[in-house]
Amino acid sequence: MAVDARAFWVAEPGRGEIRDEVVREPAAGEVLVRSVCSGVSRGTETLVFRGEVPADQRERMRAPFQEGDFPGPVKYGYLNVGVVAEGDPDLVGRTVFTLHPHQSAFVVPADAVTVVPDDVPPARAVLAGTVETAVNALWDAAPLVGDRVAVVGAGMVGCCVARLLAGMPGVRTTLVDVDPSRAAVAASIGVAFATPSEVGPDLGTHDLVVHTSASAAGLELSLGLLAAEGEVVELSWYGDREVSIGLGGSFHSGRLAIRASQVGAVSPARRSRRSPADRLALALDLLRDPAFDALVTGRSAFDELPALMTRLSEGSVPAICHLITYDSSEQG
Repeated sequence: MAVDARAFWVAEPGRGEIRDEVVREPAAGEVLVRSVCSGVSRGTETLVFRGEVPADQRERMRAPFQEGDFPGPVKYGYLNVGVVAEGDPDLVGRTVFTLHPHQSAFVVPADAVTVVPDDVPPARAVLAGTVETAVNALWDAAPLVGDRVAVVGAGMVGCCVARLLAGMPGVRTTLVDVDPSRAAVAASIGVAFATPSEVGPDLGTHDLVVHTSASAAGLELSLGLLAAEGEVVELSWYGDREVSIGLGGSFHSGRLAIRASQVGAVSPARRSRRSPADRLALALDLLRDPAFDALVTGRSAFDELPALMTRLSEGSVPAICHLITYDSSEQG
């Protein structure tokens, strides 16, 4: 029988609302998932919330189970952890991660869910999509033993990249952010920290910089941190904003490079040997590491999501990953 559910929609740029949904029963090869929690991917989701997805990128930016179209009304999101309630007997009762928008219950193909390891709590498992992005970025960047690496931008993606780098032998990692309070998070994930005003002695000394701050100033600083023939791996998504940086100075003489990385396709370095499903399963396995708990910096009930998105968009909530929790009595 059909299930009553509720979902978060961006009704129009700058305004969200919760709408009632009727979720059909699963057909063969499908599962019904009841949400436990979801995560707000602050950078991308606030761009969507503000209506800043460029017209020529709207198809590329579609989430796997998105409904509606940019700039709105649109149902968007991709960090959901829930429990399979109906469908494949091997999955019923299992906790799963799904690239699904914020919704209390939903039906998807069984192969669209990934089982969460028993020793990974749901609140940490919402980071799977972001850790997957970090995995892909490091496949692109290919840091070497002994490298000196900076990660500029201590948001969700930057912190996930920094934590994975912290586990690589001999790699010295510094997380750089304008917010000095992020030093505590850096300590929790085992890397050094600096604000832009503190990195002067380190300019021109890094083999690799991963940039995630989504700002022109951050990208310019990233280039300044590179040693000769170093590379910036650019993970920021700028939406419809133009970015201007100076390419004088050491950019040409130092043979510096800027390379984009994104999670929509498996890195060419592993594409012939790893599928997107392999990559996501790896991300969930890496989340056995409890250090990632430091990245969940706030939580709100599902009903609070419209007001929360306004505050996140305005910058009044300094979250890394903000957790959304679901009341089981509202899942039908």
